[in-house]
Amino acid sequence: MARQPPAPTAPRPWKEVPGGVELAVRLTPRGGRAAIDGLAEAGGQPVLRVRVSAPPVEGAANAALIACLSDLLGLPRSAITLLAGERARVKRLRLLAPGIAERLEAIAAGL
Repeated sequence: MARQPPAPTAPRPWKEVPGGVELAVRLTPRGGRAAIDGLAEAGGQPVLRVRVSAPPVEGAANAALIACLSDLLGLPRSAITLLAGERARVKRLRLLAPGIAERLEAIAAGL
């Protein structure tokens, strides 16, 4: 019997950049406890779905997103920068840390 080729891996919501990754996130404010809800697509691009309890008022949800990712990935908050989407649900962040792509891959594998 012929071997099946390996299944193609799903596109990931991050891409490696020098020193870390750029991550696409779909944020749900007022979503109860802070957590990662899985992988999805938004606007034809893969995103990491994250929810936080903070309301989308005066940057509170963005700050809660950075705090949530910082805690889950073991990064200092200063290593996470919001690049785009300050007032949108879909955001692009830069995470600067060695080995961050592997940590994100481990989280994605557990979803």
